[in-house]
Amino acid sequence: MSLIEKIRSDMTAAMKAKNKLTVSTLRSVIAAVQQAEVAGSASSTLSDEEVLKVISAQAKRRVEAAEAFDAGNRPEQAEAERFELEILTTYLPSQLDESEVKSIVVEALAEGNFSSMKDMGAAMKAVNEKIAGRAEGRLVADLVKSELL
Repeated sequence: MSLIEKIRSDMTAAMKAKNKLTVSTLRSVIAAVQQAEVAGSASSTLSDEEVLKVISAQAKRRVEAAEAFDAGNRPEQAEAERFELEILTTYLPSQLDESEVKSIVVEALAEGNFSSMKDMGAAMKAVNEKIAGRAEGRLVADLVKSELL
């Protein structure tokens, strides 16, 4: 069963359980995947890896929205965004902690002989290939910068 099929199945189960927030969250994911499929001209369906990228982007939006609602003193909306984030994270691979990310960064920089800030772009590409969405981009970029300085 592909990832999008699992999401559709989970949405059906949530509908039967009358869990409205889960249904709306999964519907938004399915809509985002369909939008990505229409935008991409290469193939009509996305691979599981591409679906994970869409879900990751959706999760990032939920984090940013929750922070904005907190800043705007709207705790109920922030809580709803965090609940949606919890639903989305069940479909994402487990995240690496900072020490694991740092060891991957050090290893990738050594393998590629990256030593200065002018190598930042190539270093980020090499690190991101190893991390594969298992860590937040901001954390990865900060660690790469600190190692290149």
